[in-house]
Amino acid sequence: MLIYKDLLSGDELISDSYNMKESEDGFFYEVEGKWVTVGDVDVDIGANPSAEEEEDGIDSTSRKVVDVVDAFRLNEQPTYDKKQFLGWAKEWLKKVLEKLPEDQKDEFKAKSQPAIKFLIGMIKELQFFLGESMDQEGTLIFAYYADGASEPKFLYPKYALQEIKA
Repeated sequence: MLIYKDLLSGDELISDSYNMKESEDGFFYEVEGKWVTVGDVDVDIGANPSAEEEEDGIDSTSRKVVDVVDAFRLNEQPTYDKKQFLGWAKEWLKKVLEKLPEDQKDEFKAKSQPAIKFLIGMIKELQFFLGESMDQEGTLIFAYYADGASEPKFLYPKYALQEIKA
C-alpha cells in the first residue's frame, strides 16, 4: 500500500486504497469521497425484547462522516475568498517548489497557474481541509460536490504529496 504525505507538514493525507485518478490537467489527484456511518450501529437481529426486561438505554454514538476525512483526520478550514486564497497559494507554491526535485520544477510551474485559476473559478463551491496537524503552512485539500452529486470529490495537489510505501 502507498501512503501519500504532505511534503510541507508531513501529515498523511491519502492512500492508494482509495480510488485515485489523475485530473485532466495533471496537477491533482481526484478522490471520490463516500458518506459512511461510524460508531455504534443498531443491528436488528429479529428478537423481541422481553416485556420483563428493561430496555438498555444505550446512547448511540454513530455519526455520518466522509470516509477520506475520517480515515486521515482531515480538518475542515474556514472558507477563503479570492484574495485570501491567492495569498495562501502564492506562499504555498513557493514552498512546494523549493522541495521539488529539479526535474519536476518546470512541469510544476507550468501546471500550477491553470490549476490555481481553476480553483479560483469555483472558490465558492469549495471546502478546504488541512491534515491532522492543522499546520496552516501545509497543503490544502479541496472538496466539492459535482453537479447533482451526493458525495464529495476531493482534489489533492499531487506535486505536494510524497509517496511512502507502507
